[in-house]
Amino acid sequence: MTIELQPTLTGTLLEMRPLRADDWEALYALASDPLIWEQHPDRGRWRETRFREVFREGMESGGALVAVDRQTGKPIGFTRYHDYNPEGPAIEIGWTFLARSHWGGKYNSEMKDLMIRHAFKFVKTVAFSAGTDNMRSRKAIEKLGAVPVGTKTNTNGGESVVYHLTPETYKRYGA
Repeated sequence: MTIELQPTLTGTLLEMRPLRADDWEALYALASDPLIWEQHPDRGRWRETRFREVFREGMESGGALVAVDRQTGKPIGFTRYHDYNPEGPAIEIGWTFLARSHWGGKYNSEMKDLMIRHAFKFVKTVAFSAGTDNMRSRKAIEKLGAVPVGTKTNTNGGESVVYHLTPETYKRYGA
């Protein structure tokens, strides 16, 4: 069984749906906040030319999802599935950003919960990575129960910590 990389997933706070070309304006309005990217290895993503590249890559990936606040009906961020390996089987969740208005745990937690639960229907391991200096993201990943398994060099030359999450280590799975 092959994983559906762009499902529509609905939770209490969010609806996750496939990224569309017409999401550009709303997502760039959010992503243009430099503070969102201050700990990210690619701190320039707030610039339009750089975010256009991120957005294009998301569209081409076939795994990008927009997080829509169910109360307002407006996008609040985006994330994606990546590097699906049916032989592993594993998949990575990443490229996530949220508007600062939605920081604080509950939105990111629900976003990841929806995606992780979907992924575990198809894979045994969900991978995450975060820049070694990105303590905000690393703490959020560790709260899920993900375990560091090593590091990798990013395309921009920076280092990221790689984490793995399994149904056994996921703190919410089965809850």
